[in-house]
Formats: sequence, C-alpha cells, structure tokens
Amino acid sequence: MECDISNISMPGDAGIKDIFSMCKSIAIIGLSPDPTKDSHKVARYLQEHGFKIYPIYPKEEIILGEKVYRTLLDIPESVDMVDMFRKPEIADGLIEEVLKKGDVKVFWLQLGIVNNQACTKAHENGLIAVQNRCTKVEYERLMK
Repeated sequence: MECDISNISMPGDAGIKDIFSMCKSIAIIGLSPDPTKDSHKVARYLQEHGFKIYPIYPKEEIILGEKVYRTLLDIPESVDMVDMFRKPEIADGLIEEVLKKGDVKVFWLQLGIVNNQACTKAHENGLIAVQNRCTKVEYERLMK
C-alpha cells in the first residue's frame, strides 16, 4: 500500500523534532523480548535517550526492565506517543484504543507500516500521525 495521506499533513523535519521534544513517554506496540528484533533495538535506543517506554506484548512480564502490558488501555499512566511495530491492519483497532486512552498526542507507525485510514482518523481527532518512518532513525538524524 502506498503512503497516501494527501488529505492530512505529515510532519516535516521541524515537526518531527517537535514530537521528540514534546514526548517523554512512548508505548511500543509489539515490543519483542528478542534483542535481535527491530522493535527491541528501537525501544532500547529510545530508553537510552531518556524516553519512558511502555512495552505492549502478548507474553512476557518484563522487557528492557519495564513492566509489559497487554494493551494500551492497561497502562495506568499518561502516554505521549504510540509507536507501532505490527502489521498495518492492526492500526485500525489500535487507533480506537488510542482515542479511548485519551492522552496520546502522536500516533506513529514504524518504517514499512502504512495505514492511511488509521492515520487519517488520528489526524481528524487531533493527533499527530506519522507512518512509514522509524523513530530511532529520525531521532538519530534530527536530534543528534
């Protein structure tokens, strides 16, 4: 699927820098306990750069020293960003959870993940939507 969000605006470099400056907590959807997986590498990098991470994974109790939650709605604290490492179709249900959670500011779909419908819905509900970009790559590129 092509990344076609012509009806919404994706943030440019300045907007991405603002996201990283504004966000302090990130729920990582699909954070694998396997250190060779991209989700694990990215989460560890973000954690090492001062972000509070909340692993969302169906198994495990602790990943990267953090309590693992089964869903976004299980997290009792506020979450600034949701960073998804799952199949694109999962984003349709995830955006519903994000909207129910009520405190998320950024809906981010990782590199290779495109769901125009979910990103449009995020934008229509006042969230910043980013898709087909890697948080680690963008942080390294813009914040170093």
